Amino acid sequence: MTTLNSEPVASLLDRLFTEADASRVDIPAAFAGMTDDQAHAMLGSRTEYLDLYTRMKDLPLPVSREAGSLLYVLARFGNARSIVEFGTSFGISTLHLAAAIRDNGGGRVITTEFEPSKIARARRNIEAGGLLDLVEIREGDALVTLSRDLPESIDLVLLDGAKGLYNDILDLLESRLRPGALLLCDNADMCPEYLERVRAIGGGYLSIPFADDVELSMKIG
Repeated sequence: MTTLNSEPVASLLDRLFTEADASRVDIPAAFAGMTDDQAHAMLGSRTEYLDLYTRMKDLPLPVSREAGSLLYVLARFGNARSIVEFGTSFGISTLHLAAAIRDNGGGRVITTEFEPSKIARARRNIEAGGLLDLVEIREGDALVTLSRDLPESIDLVLLDGAKGLYNDILDLLESRLRPGALLLCDNADMCPEYLERVRAIGGGYLSIPFADDVELSMKIG
């Protein structure tokens, strides 16, 4: 048995994913009064992300069940002890990462979220899973919260916040990525600059698409 498929984490995640599935019908309301083109532009914006995620503050916006399991597997396989997550939301992906840290023998997940109500919900969920001692939640804009006090070496990164900032977040973390560090980027297609960077020949990464909109990359230089 692993922490991920043992209680209290297993039933907690099942409930959270079920609630998240039910909340999908509320997503269009966050873009009320906007055209499809305007909504798409906002999703990838490097300047309007605070407004965007304020509109969606009551929505879980989690990774898929499959991506969550993949995160756990990657963290376990790489014996990750130091993980950085961009975009806490309700803490669903954080639970997967912290479960892996627990089963690896300890470490820390640094996760960042600017919306206070989401931080409160994430903290409750992570505490309910018995994993809060392994998680540091940083409140505020990730361009600030991830610009300081980072681990000397980072084993795994999850990018699942404001899509337009993926490249900027990588700028902040790149010097701390150990050789072999893994990056999982959700909705990667919404940040073409990031994809160009990690897919570039000789750019220091080996990168492959996973599923429809997830990019898995490994630091090789």
